[in-house]
Amino acid sequence: MRARSRLLAPLAVSVLLVLGGSVWAAATLESRCAKGHVLVSASPDVAPVLSQVAQGLSASCRSYEIRPRDTAQAVAEFGAPGGERAQVWVPDSTIALQRARQLGATDVPESGPSVASSPVVLAVAEGTARGLGWPERTLTWTDVVGAPGAVLTTPDPARDPVGTSALVGLRDVVGSAPDPAGAFAAVLRRFAVGGGGGTAYPASESSVVQHNAASGASPLVAVYSAGAPALDYPFARLSGAGAEQSAAIDVLQQAVLGSAGTAALARAGLRVPGQALAGHADDPHVQAAGQRSAPVPSGADLKVLLTQWAGVNLDARVEVLLDVSGSMEARVQGTNLNRMQVTVAAAEQALHLFRPSTQLRIWEFATRLDGAKDYREVLPLAPVAQHLTPDDLAKLTAVRAVPKAGTGLYDTVLDLYGVARRDWQPGVLNVVIVMTDGRNEDTSGISREAFLAGLTRLADPAHPLPVIAIGIGADADESELSAITAITGGGAYVTRDPTKIGDVFYGALAQLVAR
Repeated sequence: MRARSRLLAPLAVSVLLVLGGSVWAAATLESRCAKGHVLVSASPDVAPVLSQVAQGLSASCRSYEIRPRDTAQAVAEFGAPGGERAQVWVPDSTIALQRARQLGATDVPESGPSVASSPVVLAVAEGTARGLGWPERTLTWTDVVGAPGAVLTTPDPARDPVGTSALVGLRDVVGSAPDPAGAFAAVLRRFAVGGGGGTAYPASESSVVQHNAASGASPLVAVYSAGAPALDYPFARLSGAGAEQSAAIDVLQQAVLGSAGTAALARAGLRVPGQALAGHADDPHVQAAGQRSAPVPSGADLKVLLTQWAGVNLDARVEVLLDVSGSMEARVQGTNLNRMQVTVAAAEQALHLFRPSTQLRIWEFATRLDGAKDYREVLPLAPVAQHLTPDDLAKLTAVRAVPKAGTGLYDTVLDLYGVARRDWQPGVLNVVIVMTDGRNEDTSGISREAFLAGLTRLADPAHPLPVIAIGIGADADESELSAITAITGGGAYVTRDPTKIGDVFYGALAQLVAR
């Protein structure tokens, strides 16, 4: 819906044109009043509310135009050269603001006051819900996700804040499972990308209300989760507004946040932030009472979640290099484990991050580990599904540090980067992951200068093959690892606390996928 408040007094209509059946009015507007015109880009579900409120705010030299735009459309317009730029953006979630900033929209703020709210729910076909015991019992996300016959779909979490919020809620479903990474990956694999078409899918509560109100629609049951952030519709002021526009924006913001917006929100199936859903107390398909929801996660946390989603849904080709030098025998303070054990555990967890069809190979390296070579294969290049079998997992967990061996970093990385370059595949994430606690100690191997020069020759921005280096413990040389990874477009990540290596691993891949 597009609505625009027009002030008749200052307008002088000069000509009326009929083009292709549409009527266009060409008009002149006094320049001082044109400065009070505000363009608002708004999520389509809240745009009608803003339009209704704006219609009551007409005043001399103040006007509003509300343009319905989903997140992708809005961000594309922000980055387009020329054209009329919005002064206000009201997306459906603060998550959209975070994503826009990650994509380079520097004039977008990190947050804004919430003008509406809508819980993110699992919209479940009524027949499916009854099969799970509704309405006699209140359903949970765990009930729905675990239902054997449920066909689960989701909006793309990388593009749609509803899908992103659902990721947070689905992580809450896993709870304290013994293998949370594996359990979360298993849950995510149940969902196919697609906004509907299944018997259950993430949706805003308001969309469920609107769907059920449509004539002839098969009802949907809204299943709630306190672990999923609600859509919060931030009122985000963009940079570049003039003084007159800023004054008009103030008026609009106050009106939307005040009583003028309450009735319009109810008609749209939206809530006043923190309150019950008005006008739907008797609807059995929704829970109109106030709902608890999780806070919007940090940008860093979102990157980790999206990486896990990408790992489940995108194929990859991965070389994993594990340092087995003698220093990896060092005991990790506060535990009964050594560095090698926590590193192997992190590598095992990483297997659950990728799709079963992802091709992955694991190497171990230390000075003169295999005759004159500093590396040898632990698991061959094969689908992750194969590496999750008991035989392959036993080979991985059997990896041990080699007493008195040094870190053969340069020869290993250069040779195996060459292997990965030779086997590079289009259409998948190609990556080399190095996990080490030290610096190069192979005095008989290649020099640093020759190593970096060789890596530079192999790097090819047209065929990305980043090296992700994860430094473990106090001896890890962050500057050295950074020099190595910068050449390939990767990154170096160091944790002085080896027990945090799993978190660092996920964070490192998150940075890679977000680029």
